[in-house]
Amino acid sequence: MKKVTIKNTDLEIAPINFGGNVFGWTLDEKESFNILNKFEEGGFNFIDTADTYSWWVNGKGGQSEEIIGKWMKEKKNRQDIVLATKVGSETKEHGFDISKKHILKSVDESLKRLGTDHIDLYYTHFDDKVTPVEETLSAYDEIIKAGKVRYIGGSNISPERLIESFEVAEKNNLPKYVALQPHYNLVEREKFETEYTSLIEKYGLSAFPYWSLAAGFLTGKYRTEEDFEKTTRGAGIKKYFDDKGKAVLSALDKVSEKHQSQPATVALAWLLANPLITAPIVSATSERQLQTIFDAPKLSLDSEDLEILNQASK
Repeated sequence: MKKVTIKNTDLEIAPINFGGNVFGWTLDEKESFNILNKFEEGGFNFIDTADTYSWWVNGKGGQSEEIIGKWMKEKKNRQDIVLATKVGSETKEHGFDISKKHILKSVDESLKRLGTDHIDLYYTHFDDKVTPVEETLSAYDEIIKAGKVRYIGGSNISPERLIESFEVAEKNNLPKYVALQPHYNLVEREKFETEYTSLIEKYGLSAFPYWSLAAGFLTGKYRTEEDFEKTTRGAGIKKYFDDKGKAVLSALDKVSEKHQSQPATVALAWLLANPLITAPIVSATSERQLQTIFDAPKLSLDSEDLEILNQASK
């Protein structure tokens, strides 16, 4: 499989980013190891997590990083993995926080849980909207110089604060974000396309969209009102089951039938067809789900396919 390089870095990745929010939540340690093994055996090497996954289970998080750390220790494969984690989200113990004090403390805790001496890509997970941009970037400068972090990225940051981050970094010779992790998929297009695409182009960012499958909605497993009551995530995504959502599912069915593929594979291939998207972030809890993910980089959608999907989802 063709590897791609994250822009402005020397990090080479296969074009799917595994979302580690399932580790220690919907997958226990043994199941997580199994999925991680299969992911790596499939030729993929890019894993995304956060220091607070899954805080909604135990109040503070940390389980996902611990599981990934134990897995890398057992496999002795740290050098083969491109590892991303995040800082700044809330837990039951604290609010959103990207102060220097919080970053310096959190990075050491993440390194310990991950059992590694460096993080390849470290994200501002959420903006607390109060810490001066310069303070956050100077904390990153310190941990990059210390060798704890190689590159930084931003996730839930407003366009204004993103622009300010680049201006402050330029003026004060501080590190610049190399990646953006936006919320983007076939049923959530507007915000990304109207507010962020020009910034991705302007600053040469690699984009790794999260919720690439709209928390499972785009897999096509939710087809009736009752289906939403059968899973843990169902209630949260029922909002997509409107006329537009149904039109998107029908377009996915049409295109996946043509390619003898699955709706999830087509939804990811649609993201990968966008030159601004480097790798979608997606989770799987079974080998069958993993296979639909693995098939996405191999599926080349033609202009007719893209037109059908774009029309249904616009």
